[in-house]
Amino acid sequence: CVIGVLVCYSFYAAFPEYPFYWSIISAVLVFTPDNDQSLAFDRIKANVLGSSVGMFVYFMPIHGAVLFCFGVVFTIILGLIFKLENTIRPALAAVIIVLVQENQHKDWVVALERVGCVLLGCFVSLCITLVFTKVAWAKFYYKLQYWFRKK
Repeated sequence: CVIGVLVCYSFYAAFPEYPFYWSIISAVLVFTPDNDQSLAFDRIKANVLGSSVGMFVYFMPIHGAVLFCFGVVFTIILGLIFKLENTIRPALAAVIIVLVQENQHKDWVVALERVGCVLLGCFVSLCITLVFTKVAWAKFYYKLQYWFRKK
């Protein structure tokens, strides 16, 4: 998890004009304490779902709390349809990340940048999860080999 934060923070530090701080949040939401690949993949799917819904809802001619509520409801419905019940919260976080606007003027480029940052955080988490899962299995395999050779 710390490595994911550091990798995403390096993007944030290298390119301060882009909202890479959202990738840090996304990376933290995707990681699992036990390196469970299937849960990590489900969280990545949920982040992609939430980002996509956020981008879709962003262009609807509604504003304010109604926009957020519609995004939340639509994300929950799609999450249930795609059987992502256990990972709805990261999807909801992603939809809110995409929809939040700091200034009064809606700019679709900001929403698109945030989608990219959320997906970057997911990609970083995926790479790190795969690397550490492979390393963990390799260590386990070598310990088993050593144990069986010893006897």
